[in-house]
Amino acid sequence: MGAIRDTGLDFGDRTKLNTLTFSAILLLHVGAVAAPFYFTWTNLIVAAVIYWMAVSWGIGMGYHRLHTHRGYQVPKWLEYFLAFCGTLALEGGPIYWVAAHRCHHQHSDTDLDPHTPRHGGFWAHMGWIIFGDSMHSDTSLAGKYAPDLNKDRFYRVLSEWHWVPLAVLGALTWFFGGFGMLLWVVPLRIVIGLHTTWLVNSATHMWGGRRFETTDDSRNLWWVALITFGEGWHNNHHAHPVSARHGMAWYELDISYLQIRLLEKLGLAKAVYAPSLDSVEASKGLREALKAGA
Repeated sequence: MGAIRDTGLDFGDRTKLNTLTFSAILLLHVGAVAAPFYFTWTNLIVAAVIYWMAVSWGIGMGYHRLHTHRGYQVPKWLEYFLAFCGTLALEGGPIYWVAAHRCHHQHSDTDLDPHTPRHGGFWAHMGWIIFGDSMHSDTSLAGKYAPDLNKDRFYRVLSEWHWVPLAVLGALTWFFGGFGMLLWVVPLRIVIGLHTTWLVNSATHMWGGRRFETTDDSRNLWWVALITFGEGWHNNHHAHPVSARHGMAWYELDISYLQIRLLEKLGLAKAVYAPSLDSVEASKGLREALKAGA
């Protein structure tokens, strides 16, 4: 990737509070606190469905395993749909998200990692978002880390206008479901989604078990995996980043991967790279045997 390998993504002055981002996050949290006062089962169900679409389909299956790592292939219309779902999580457009995550892998747990916990748990969790310059619509530098997406006009437009799908969803929710449903579907659902995703950046680089000796601090953390549809098996992921399967053992529940497997059985996904723990151990044993016999 040329010179950016040594520079990473430039978020500007990381000691300066980004007032726009901070204000937006603060307002979302205020709305999230108010939402329970408008509880109905309908509001809960609708919010849960949109949460699944945004976090599992959009972030886990889309932005992360498909758009960033290309762990499997789907028809272009489905690839675009998953990216659309990703915008509903309010974590930026696909080009920005992919660029930041690829930068994280390239410089994991170093000063060039956008959200390294070596600058503190708060920084890894959300500090990196609320300090420095916002890059959610900036495709100039981010596009260098995601040239595959940057050359596609759909992704450039969606990244520039990534907030529009959520704005439309909010308007439709208020119109058809009222103010109470709006609070559940937008601020409460987004705040829960943000914090669960941020836990992958913070908690799974600080706590949990390490199956693989990677060069970073990644960990496997079961409770993060449960609330993120499988993203919490983070040490597995860092050891095998291209794998569409993060839960490598039978007891490591990975709902996003199960959905990818379903797409494969339906003929909608192909070239799914998903090594199992047994195959990894067998490959490791073969390499060690060859090394010993050399």
